[in-house]
Amino acid sequence: MSQEYFVGWGTLALINAALAQGKNRTGFNWFVLSLFTGPLATFILLFVEKRND
Repeated sequence: MSQEYFVGWGTLALINAALAQGKNRTGFNWFVLSLFTGPLATFILLFVEKRND
């Protein structure tokens, strides 16, 4: 696989981690999950409600 594919996948994982933290979720857990699921994790995060802690 090309290097651009891995860079894009890693960037998406970082974006998902930031999106998760904005919704008061654990950014690291979502980062790791995103490394395995990619765009599916982004789709899930779009519909998860913000946590009120």
